[in-house]
This record gives sequence, C-alpha cells and structure tokens, in this order.
Amino acid sequence: MGENLVIQESRTTRKQWDVEFTSHPEEVATLRRVVALRLQAWDLPELVDTASLCVSELVSNVLTHVGIGTPGLLVLSANGADLRIEVHDPDIRALPTVVLADADAEGGRGMTLVDALADRWGVQLHEDHKVTWCELDTGSASPDNSPGHPSVTRAEALLDLYATLRPPKCSYEPGPGKVGRRVAEESAIDVITDFLRWLQTRGCDVDEALDRAQSRFEAAPSARGR
Repeated sequence: MGENLVIQESRTTRKQWDVEFTSHPEEVATLRRVVALRLQAWDLPELVDTASLCVSELVSNVLTHVGIGTPGLLVLSANGADLRIEVHDPDIRALPTVVLADADAEGGRGMTLVDALADRWGVQLHEDHKVTWCELDTGSASPDNSPGHPSVTRAEALLDLYATLRPPKCSYEPGPGKVGRRVAEESAIDVITDFLRWLQTRGCDVDEALDRAQSRFEAAPSARGR
C-alpha cells in the first residue's frame, strides 16, 4: 500500500475514505500514518491518537485471529457527531470479543482497549465478510441526517441483527385482528423510514434504493402471485 496521500477535498467535505490492505505487522504502522493524515485533513486532530489506536487494534485483531496475508479494507467516515472506523475481513467465524486478559498476558487486550476508547463498537455479519466497527464522538452537533440521529442508530442495530438471519429460519407473523395488523404496518413503515435515513447518511441515492426495492418486490414470486 502506498504511503503518499494526496488530499484534495476541503476539510468540511469529509467524504468517506477507504483503503485496501493485506494483514502484515508492518501494515499496521502504515495504516496509522495514513489515518492520522486523513483526520488532520478533516480537521479532527483531537481524534488522531484515539482513532490510530483503534485502527491498530482492529487491524491487529484480523492479523492475530484470521491470519497473516488476509485481505482487508479500512473505511473511515465522518458525518455530524461521529467518526466511524470500519475494518472489513473475509472470515465470518472469527468474531471479536472483549477478553479480560491477565496482567502478564501478551495478547487478548485488543477489543478490550477498543471497548474502552470508543463510544460504540460492534460487528456486522454479511454473506462473505464481516465488518468490525467503532465510533468516536467528534463533539459536533448531530443534524437530522447524521449518523448520530436516533433513526440512524436504530437502523444500524436492525442491520446488525438482520445480517445474522438466514431464511427460512426467521419468519414474521403479525398479530391477529385489525389492531395487530395496523401496529405491525406502522412498525414496518418506521423500519423503512429508519433504513432510508441510514442510506442517506451513507451517501446513497434514496430514490434509486426505493426503485430497486420496488423492482425486487414486484419480481418476487409472492408479489407476482397476488
């Protein structure tokens, strides 16, 4: 991975930034340096030390528990009140956990340190990879479409849960009667609204997402058979 970083966008833009890496011990220091440069460009110098430590531990976790040479992806995004750090790797079995390591232990403190440093952290499981993420408060105000908005927080939690479900193990049956159906309908609408706001915070085209969802819905056998 090259170390030269050309920063062209303004400090107020803070576009999502990502870099591919291969897990080797020397890559950890390189990633720390480029993260520091990125945060300086985003006018977040106060988060450099904490974010660099979190990046070190998340990448080292891949190195230790998945293996040397594992391809990975580091993603940084800063919108509103949060700096989000994501590390993607292809192993969905090796899940990071907080371990209470002995005082003399050489390892085991990685996620414990992240847990202590970050305001939030978690794991998202996908079909072919997992995402270990953490968030640091930037101290900025949280607008309605920022990652700190309650709708976005709820959507993140739902995404984490939904990614772990595999049909046909999960089914949903609304409660009986008109009241139960109405409550279920309103809940479904709330979920859709939260996901739309989450898509918006990630820079996605909400209208395009709705069109794609509608197309998939109409193409499904249950929709065709109505």
